[in-house]
Amino acid sequence: MLLRPHLALRWLAPILAAGLALLPGCFTNKQHQGERLYGQHCAGCHGEQGQGLGTLIPPLAGSDYLAGHREQLGCIIRQGLRGPIVVNGVRYNQQMLGVQDTATHRHLSPAQITNLLNYIESHWGNRPGPAGPRTIAETETQLHACGER
Repeated sequence: MLLRPHLALRWLAPILAAGLALLPGCFTNKQHQGERLYGQHCAGCHGEQGQGLGTLIPPLAGSDYLAGHREQLGCIIRQGLRGPIVVNGVRYNQQMLGVQDTATHRHLSPAQITNLLNYIESHWGNRPGPAGPRTIAETETQLHACGER
C-alpha cells in the first residue's frame, strides 16, 4: 500500500518536529557560558549586575578600567590583581584573586576566559574593543604574554 504524500506528511511532520526539538540538546551550548561563569566566579564580589561594592570592590558596569586595559584582562582573570587601581575616578586597593588561586577556578580554559570576558565586555554599558568581541586566539596571546598557558 502506497501512502499519498499529503497523508505521509500528516504523521511524519510531528515526528520530525519532535526530533528537531531534541536536537539542540545534542550539542554543547556555549552561548550563555560567559554569563554562567560570571555568576560562578565573579558575581560574589563584583555583584550580579557588575555594580561592585562601594569603595572596596570596583564595578565592572560602565568601567573605564576595562576599556583601558583590554590587553591585560585575560591575565587579570587568570592571575588576579594586586595594588591600587582607579576605576571611574575612584581608587581601589584590594587584592583580587585570580582564577588560578583556587582549585575550582584552576581549570578555566582560554575559551572559557574568552566567553567570560566577552560577557563582561558586552553588558552593563561596556563595549567590546574596536575589533569586536575577543577571540580565543587573542586570549591565548594575552595569557602567553603574562606567562600562562
